[in-house]
Amino acid sequence: QVQVVESGGGLVQTGGSLRLSCTASGGSFRYYTMAWFRQAPGKEREFVAAIKQLGSGTSYGESVKGRFTISRDNAKNTAYLQMNSLKPEDTAVYYCAAAVKTRLITSSLPNQRMYDSWGLGTQVTVSS
Repeated sequence: QVQVVESGGGLVQTGGSLRLSCTASGGSFRYYTMAWFRQAPGKEREFVAAIKQLGSGTSYGESVKGRFTISRDNAKNTAYLQMNSLKPEDTAVYYCAAAVKTRLITSSLPNQRMYDSWGLGTQVTVSS
């Protein structure tokens, strides 16, 4: 069974940067689509970014385009989320997810139901 673990969250000031890491163990990482979602208090979980297997394509949520970058290092079984120009509205628990059983097409990347392995989340807090 694939296990997903996030790290790198913390407290940062408005305009600052953070890099989240997500390590997946227990399978063939390079064949997984990896994604980040986030959930703020009182709100539904929303799509942040995704990167297809073998790094063959990416997708971003509208609110983070131009500020966040998703990448992966298949040799390290790790996906990353570089977050720049952070805003208070980016405050949330960030979850990493892996699509293990299905190869996703680009239009399916934001659909959280397509992901079958989830981490426990890491808190990101942006102070104003």
